[in-house]
Amino acid sequence: MNASSPIDTPAFFADQHGQYARWLTTPGPRPVRNPQGLDYWLVTRHAEARAVLVDPRFSKDPRHARRALSAAGYGVTGTDSFFLPLVNSDPPDHTRLRRLVSGAFTPRRVTGLRPRVEALTHELLDAAGEEGAADVDLMAVLAFPLPVLVISELIGVPHGSRAALLGWATRMLTVSGSGDGPAERTRRLHRWFGTLVAAKRPRVRADLPPDQQPDLLSALLAARDTENRLDDEELVSLLVLLLVAGHETTTGMIGNAVDALLRHPDQLALLRATPERIPAAVDELLRYEASLSRTTLRVALEDVEVAGTVVPAGSIVSVALAAANRDPASCPEPGRLDVTRERSPHLSFGHGIHFCLGAPLARLQLETVLRVLLDRYAELTLADPGAPQRWRPVGDMRGLLTLPARLVPATR
Repeated sequence: MNASSPIDTPAFFADQHGQYARWLTTPGPRPVRNPQGLDYWLVTRHAEARAVLVDPRFSKDPRHARRALSAAGYGVTGTDSFFLPLVNSDPPDHTRLRRLVSGAFTPRRVTGLRPRVEALTHELLDAAGEEGAADVDLMAVLAFPLPVLVISELIGVPHGSRAALLGWATRMLTVSGSGDGPAERTRRLHRWFGTLVAAKRPRVRADLPPDQQPDLLSALLAARDTENRLDDEELVSLLVLLLVAGHETTTGMIGNAVDALLRHPDQLALLRATPERIPAAVDELLRYEASLSRTTLRVALEDVEVAGTVVPAGSIVSVALAAANRDPASCPEPGRLDVTRERSPHLSFGHGIHFCLGAPLARLQLETVLRVLLDRYAELTLADPGAPQRWRPVGDMRGLLTLPARLVPATR
């Protein structure tokens, strides 16, 4: 590997899109090194990204790079924060798990959540108050709690336990006051969900198929695939994945989208005038500022040539989704937000067999938030347009720490 470019430094976070734009001028993957000392190849161009994401020569199982990951402080087995079976597995294990989960995570189940998502959005904004024009941190009052509450509804977490789940989510995405690291917090979350599974299991009606179960956890407990079923470790890991990956990415997605519209008032006005554009606008917002900046890591199982560069066997590879989404070769004027684009090609939910199962639920939440905000407030603006954006300093995630906005309620 040639000399690696530093990534995830303060300078990088301050100019992520500028850095990616410079790297997009040359084909092939680029060697990079993160602050933990992990060297890997980063794929930036859209066409190359799509090719890598479907290439079976790149494994999602981190155990193929155990030595390099361990040297950089990443755990790769059991309840370590790096290891989640559905994400970090290859066929046939991935195929079995995906089939079981897909049978429970049905479009009908997600669509059925729409009224509840809308009600929760209103409840959270009600709690923020609207006696008149007010400055509100939309990350704190809406973007952060909404996905946790929606996941609670989806899973079937008892109402009395939802505050605890919100607390766990807070600790997963912030620095713990107890000094616990991410791996220890993940292990504690595994134990919490293990208790929930044990309490739910005796009440599941085994005679009902997964799509007729009252909630996702019951459906997963009842899920079968010929002679196979989810074991407890797989089930708990899936619940952790739903919370950690689903919450963090959706929180970032909501914040990024609303922030982008507030910084482009002409685009916000277009959506206000033509709310039927919102579903298509969601794709443009996802392309413009993806909440998952880069994919989880892959490992080359053999020497693989990518756009003229040979990635040696055993090398770690990641795809820069944020760069691919702004590749001029796939999207004209990629740095311009345009909610009227007829086509907004993006990889924000991935591509291939690992395409995000939660994409429909994430889209549902973002569409609902945009509709509710436009309906409730006659004016939506940044509280301080001159203040710089404050991004969370997490390498593969792209999410705001705060989003202070001024809300002027509509006259009813």
